[in-house]
Amino acid sequence: MTFVVTENCIRCKLMDCVEVCPVDCFYEGANFLAINPDECIDCALCEPECPVNAIVSEDELPESQQHFLALNKELAEKWPNINTKKEPPTDADEWRDVEDKLQYLDKG
Repeated sequence: MTFVVTENCIRCKLMDCVEVCPVDCFYEGANFLAINPDECIDCALCEPECPVNAIVSEDELPESQQHFLALNKELAEKWPNINTKKEPPTDADEWRDVEDKLQYLDKG
């Protein structure tokens, strides 16, 4: 099992989660973080650290967010690893409660 970064992270990317991960399984894109499911050890340390509730256990992933499991794997394979918290985007607070943000995900 793994934890999954979901839609709430898009354009928020607060990064509180990366510093508590004991296996450094987070990967950073321009406006989203991804967890490599092959590296995650299911320790659950990251989940409570996320202020926007964007990290969910695979077995509690809502049906509407199931596609994020494959998306995390895909993006983690091409993005650089991150293990230190950085400054969040300057407009992160404006995106906290926005729904249906998948269209804004920068996969580059």
